[in-house]
Amino acid sequence: MYELENVLRPYAWGSTTAIAGLLGRPASGGPEAELWIGAHPDSPSVALSQAGSAGAHAAVADHGGRRPLDALIAEDPEHHLGSESVAEFGARLPFLLKVLAADSPLSLQVHPTLEQARDGFAREEAAGVHRAAAERNYKDDNHKPEMILALTPFEALCGFRPAVEARAVFQLLAADFDLAGLELPPLVPLLLQDLAQPEEHTALRSAFERLISGGEDIAEATSAIVAALISGAPTAPYQAELSTVVTLNERYPGDPGVLISLLLNRISLAPGEAVYLPAGNIHAYLHGLGIEVMASSDNVLRGGLTPKFVDVPELLRTVSFEAVGVPMIHPETTMLGQEVFRPPFREFQLQRVELEPGAEPVPLAQEGAAVIIVLSGSVLLDSPKGELRLERGGSAFLPAAEAPVNAHAVSGATGTALAFAVTTALKG
Repeated sequence: MYELENVLRPYAWGSTTAIAGLLGRPASGGPEAELWIGAHPDSPSVALSQAGSAGAHAAVADHGGRRPLDALIAEDPEHHLGSESVAEFGARLPFLLKVLAADSPLSLQVHPTLEQARDGFAREEAAGVHRAAAERNYKDDNHKPEMILALTPFEALCGFRPAVEARAVFQLLAADFDLAGLELPPLVPLLLQDLAQPEEHTALRSAFERLISGGEDIAEATSAIVAALISGAPTAPYQAELSTVVTLNERYPGDPGVLISLLLNRISLAPGEAVYLPAGNIHAYLHGLGIEVMASSDNVLRGGLTPKFVDVPELLRTVSFEAVGVPMIHPETTMLGQEVFRPPFREFQLQRVELEPGAEPVPLAQEGAAVIIVLSGSVLLDSPKGELRLERGGSAFLPAAEAPVNAHAVSGATGTALAFAVTTALKG
């Protein structure tokens, strides 16, 4: 077992206090958006030799006591990942764990299927598009299904709502303009026409294409709608959706994503609730702190709420124009009362581990490799090859060859220990 040192991503939308407060360390003074725990080559965790089983760290000790996790895994993939994982996902850790803290909205985005990612990556590589180029769509050849579990109240946009519901929101806006004696922006009747089409897929795609095209008419309509809402136009029963329009426009005035938000499910997660996001699901996290797990990829196609590059043709090939219910994922409870979240992806599952003082040890769900992070208290991990103690904010990589691993409440410790562990779902 290897204790880890992880990379903090300082994106502008990140909270300045949430991650530091969660992990019990001083804040950096700047935005702290994502803590990456894994072996993605863009920001791999660093394995440390001074922790874990005696004699098991020669590969790290030989490199000054610090070894990037992706490089460590590459030296002996079957030992670290397990033969079954290597056979299915190749010689790379198939998942990435993040602590995500959004203080302001992230970009509206969608992730490709595995086939789309492989084709798109190969196409851009063949065309010689630099991997750091602003117009690059595919940073790697993997898909990025993901899930988010809320640690605080968490706000998001997630997938298309039924066209009839989206149409009702724009009908309310039209009525507001009529009530106030204001001239209705020409865009609104066009969207109502789009959303009235009998085929839902066609209706949603038509409205989305009209908005994503951008231009002065979109910006002017957005400005007029926001002005009407700020002046006190009735919003019931769509208060959350329409207040989100105002908030998004404050940060990205006139952006197509502001009105696209009205086509999407507006969701509020309570702490402990989770949703999963398959390929094609267009979404945006708005505010909150959560545990995010995904296949190990950084492929994102943006659809608004960003100054970054938006490739509209590629976006339209990637988005799934199907109305979906909110894809909530409910945990399974183990015999020892622990929760395991198993979304319909083989790359990962998430286990919530809660240990009261004096409690029986909890076996970690481990199918191949695993990573774990402790959010409160102290946790002692033991395996047939050694043991490792983690304090609040500590994390570790558990090679497949170390299984089985048990999590213990530390003797003499007070208070509840809480940790989250990720492994594959190869047996699911």
